[in-house]
Amino acid sequence: MRVLLVEDDDGVADALVEALGANGHEPKRVGRGADALTAHRDFDLLLLDLGLPDTDGLEVLRKVRRVADIPIVVLTARGDERTIVRGLRLGADDYLVKPVRLAELLARMDAVARRSAARAAPGGRVVRCGDVEIDLDARRVLVAGEEVALTTKEFEVLAVLAGRPGTAVSRQQLMDEVWGDAYLAVSRTLDVHLTQLRAKLDRPGVLTTIRGFGYRLSADA
Repeated sequence: MRVLLVEDDDGVADALVEALGANGHEPKRVGRGADALTAHRDFDLLLLDLGLPDTDGLEVLRKVRRVADIPIVVLTARGDERTIVRGLRLGADDYLVKPVRLAELLARMDAVARRSAARAAPGGRVVRCGDVEIDLDARRVLVAGEEVALTTKEFEVLAVLAGRPGTAVSRQQLMDEVWGDAYLAVSRTLDVHLTQLRAKLDRPGVLTTIRGFGYRLSADA
């Protein structure tokens, strides 16, 4: 894989670049968040430290995730629960706390890359729940064979849930991924979109509320 390593510590970066190269990857190292924001499109995976000199790595994560589906593995010394949860909610595919064993890092990278490839595979991005069919690539929703017209935000909310069928997704994660930052989005806006979605789909049970947490799409293959 072409790996973009975002790491400001020269010693750590040199060791990782050498190790990744020795294991068949093509690493490139940058030391600032600004460089990651301009270079990430040319790589297959982003290995991201959070303690960067010009910006917080979580902000880099948020901005990259708003515009790209590149697999992102956070590799940082920040191991407090709040930061880990925040990183995962902002869209990190995995989160590792330094120091980490090389074998584990390589295995996590491979696992993240496999999941990303499966999501992007032809035919692998259609989610079905009864007679509801959600085509994530074509951005189309069919109910009983008839296309349902959704607004852009309605589809994006549904797509976040459809990307994790059968999995509970928190309200904050939905707002992070659809509106970019939960703290800038009004919670009531999400309620309105979900109400409209349920009315348009007209299939009770497809969208389940997890009280006090979030929502789940009860999908089947």
